[in-house]
Amino acid sequence: MREPAELHDLRRMSARVGRNMRLVQGAGGNSSLKDDDVLWVKASGTWLSDANAKDIFVPVLLPAAREALACDDERIPLAAPGPLRASIETSLHALLPHRIVLHVHAVNTIAWAARRDVRDEFATRLAGLAWRHLDYFHPGLPLARAVSEIVARERIDVLILGNHGLVVGADSCDEAEALVHEVETRLALPVRLAPAADETALRRLCAGTDYRLPYDADCHGIATDPFNLMTATGGSLYPDHVVFLGPGLPTIDGADGLAALLARAEASHLPAPVAALAPGLGAIIRSDASPGAEAMLSCLALVTSRLPLSANISYLSAAHEQALLNWDAERYRQQLTASRR
Repeated sequence: MREPAELHDLRRMSARVGRNMRLVQGAGGNSSLKDDDVLWVKASGTWLSDANAKDIFVPVLLPAAREALACDDERIPLAAPGPLRASIETSLHALLPHRIVLHVHAVNTIAWAARRDVRDEFATRLAGLAWRHLDYFHPGLPLARAVSEIVARERIDVLILGNHGLVVGADSCDEAEALVHEVETRLALPVRLAPAADETALRRLCAGTDYRLPYDADCHGIATDPFNLMTATGGSLYPDHVVFLGPGLPTIDGADGLAALLARAEASHLPAPVAALAPGLGAIIRSDASPGAEAMLSCLALVTSRLPLSANISYLSAAHEQALLNWDAERYRQQLTASRR
């Protein structure tokens, strides 16, 4: 199928954005280009950081995507056959009128979008932009339906998705990337430094188990900072946390606490937790954790360290968590990410 010349620009921009951990983590985020009646959108489970090295964009017929949205159908066929699926957010990309749409999980934006006390701050910080803030909606069709009600009334260039992330639309790749950076700059929050981890104690704790220390040492701050710990164990802040780490994060008190945690999981016929927090010591992660899980633990550290101590935090409900865990589209993303070593 003929590829538009601007797809080269989309690849370059997507790879640049995807390599920035503060904007995208793992297989999160997606981007798209509209070329007449074809929507070139990132394939589900692929990484934006791979955009220059791999064929991660798939063509979708725009009329078919919009018809699927109208029929509440998430099965969007490709315009040309291939092994990949279109992004689970394809309906959202098809719905927005902009030539370029970029969706990121920017950490400053998430640190605001996971709070209830933000409307006045958004109004001040985003003044002059065409923006709207939405409450949390399940990704895919529920989110697209909510957005459709907004775009039917007005043109919006910036969407802040509650407990989720940021979506921008623009006429070019450069403009979309610049708009993401502008929003993140306007929403920038100071970072609280966490106490150092006790890596020696953590290695003793992991000895003889299927756990290890995370590759990113900053992840330990989730457990060594009391506020970060309270936030991380209070619930799930955004969808990809649930998908790749499971709901919330458990805590352990030494080797006996880890053994008890694993025993409870086995008794409940559940897999061992992907990661756990040792209060005051640091974080541990399963030795077979996927790159996506590693990235999401890093994301959690980046977000919790930006939440002010006075934040009125909003968590995903248990129903929202179960909807994500039982969603075939997310199981597919997990499988692709697990194979990326």
